[in-house]
Amino acid sequence: MKLIYYKGTILVEGDYSLPNTKWDERIKSYRAPALYYRDIVEYLKNSEIPYADAVLQLIPCSDLSSTDVQLRGYQKEALQRWLKAKKGIVVMPTGSGKTILAIKIIERINSSTFIVVPTLDLVAQWKENLAKAFKIKIGEFTGEKKELYSITVSTYDSAYLNADQLGNKFKLLIFDEVHHLPAEGYRQIAEMFAAPYRLGLTATYEREDALHKELPRLIGGKIYEIGTEKLIGTYLAPYKTVRIGVELTESEKDEYEKYNKVFKDFLASKNIIMRSHKDFEKVIMLSGRDQRARKAILARNKAERIAFNARNKIDKIQELLKKEDRIIIFTRYNDMVYELSKKFFIPCITHKTNVQERGMILKKFKEGKYSALVSSQVLDEGIDVPEANVGIIMSGTGSSREFVQRLGRLLRPREGKKAILYELVTESTKEVKTSYRRKK
Repeated sequence: MKLIYYKGTILVEGDYSLPNTKWDERIKSYRAPALYYRDIVEYLKNSEIPYADAVLQLIPCSDLSSTDVQLRGYQKEALQRWLKAKKGIVVMPTGSGKTILAIKIIERINSSTFIVVPTLDLVAQWKENLAKAFKIKIGEFTGEKKELYSITVSTYDSAYLNADQLGNKFKLLIFDEVHHLPAEGYRQIAEMFAAPYRLGLTATYEREDALHKELPRLIGGKIYEIGTEKLIGTYLAPYKTVRIGVELTESEKDEYEKYNKVFKDFLASKNIIMRSHKDFEKVIMLSGRDQRARKAILARNKAERIAFNARNKIDKIQELLKKEDRIIIFTRYNDMVYELSKKFFIPCITHKTNVQERGMILKKFKEGKYSALVSSQVLDEGIDVPEANVGIIMSGTGSSREFVQRLGRLLRPREGKKAILYELVTESTKEVKTSYRRKK
């Protein structure tokens, strides 16, 4: 019997049926997703069945077994839990040292490692930290570069597009912000990689669509979790959240009620009661064939924008910007990002901001040359801005993950730092419920 890697799968050469394999009539062989390589090998060893293994063709790796990285107590506990299983997910707050833990795990495995992150900003950040720890050149596999080294960092998009070609070159597979992995396309990265050792990192494990239930199959279950409150004051900056209610102007109120009535009347006509996201999905399904449903959704979206972008919020932001702090303003809509940037003469970052400009803005923010910046969701995940101590949520979704990520931007410790997250909420609108949902 011989095991071979072929385009994201394990071929069993010889007429042997093994766990997780299926007969493929096209190639006249039993076959399994590469994900099950470790399980197949363990089965063969435990059953004392002789076999030849030609699956892993690892990228040559220099010695990674010694770094200067020191772990805190909770990181040591997470490391021991992971080493016992050699797979699984660690849940720790933003700023608590997930990257440091990953570096220590790479050191202990001492073999080729592939790291998957959501954005190019995070690729650059991981490369910098890894190069500092291991004193070697770090690879990058993205739309901009295709360099494979013993430790290589990629985006989810690039890893997904090339998983069938990369899947047998690394022994350790790490997913940062692992809550992205269960998405329909991205899960194929885990399925097409044969890497026997797997680590997932996140501050927010659950997804509102419940797809996180796929994670134990793809990478292993949750093996360690520690909450923000246990680290506040020692390893994370103390913080408070402040909710500020604002009212719509008279003209905004008239517009909001007009559009909101269109949506409510449609729901009443179809006997739909909005209890969860699934109820809204019913309206979306109807919009494919019902013109009134389409008009209702458009009206709902217009009402939402009026509430989320209330003019009185802008006045409140103007007040808050007078504080002598390092401030990040978070908003949901790009057009509002540009409006705030122009009105208050502060730099902005959106998905359209190129990597070089983004890096320059963040550098000047860290140095204090910029006291504030505004962004539309781009800064929600992963980026280190320890200098930020005030956050202003002008608008956002009802996702608790988004709320935790935004708060996390402010919690990286600095001497004497106290963080404040202001949440601007338009009273007597659906945004009140949105605010409640994200903080549950």
